[in-house]
Amino acid sequence: MVPNLGKEEPQASRRGTRRRPGRESALVWWALFAAVFGAAWWFQSWRVALLGLLGWCLYEFMLVPTMCRILTQQGAACTERTRGRLFACARPGHQRLRNDALWRLVGLRNPFQKPLPAEDPERDTGVVVVSPDVRGRLVPQDRALILLAAAGTIGALVGMVYGFR
Repeated sequence: MVPNLGKEEPQASRRGTRRRPGRESALVWWALFAAVFGAAWWFQSWRVALLGLLGWCLYEFMLVPTMCRILTQQGAACTERTRGRLFACARPGHQRLRNDALWRLVGLRNPFQKPLPAEDPERDTGVVVVSPDVRGRLVPQDRALILLAAAGTIGALVGMVYGFR
């Protein structure tokens, strides 16, 4: 075991909040979107604007750097970094909970939901355990941006189909 030679260990509450190397700034993405929408305005092209809207929707669904935010069994939100609002971190069960929450967002039950594993009779009983339905809820900002991106995707696709008539 190597001694800690005066280096501070990261606090548990701050784990996952530092920016990882190799990730681009969100400002790069917003500058790209501004350039696309500026080009759409400059050329008076609604097709370029729809393409920019579709790009923003893709960014929100799959590329935006965000946090997992799935509640742990003790009730605290997971602070691991992830890409896209549709995805959770690599911890066991977090993606299943996110998928269930996305299905509930559109008012359906997850048809691909696997049965929950049997409870371990040897688990600690002195802690607060939060149910999977509560753990998988989307935070309001994720819910709003997912719904806005879904509406933008539908609008862009309808606009593209309507534009070919």
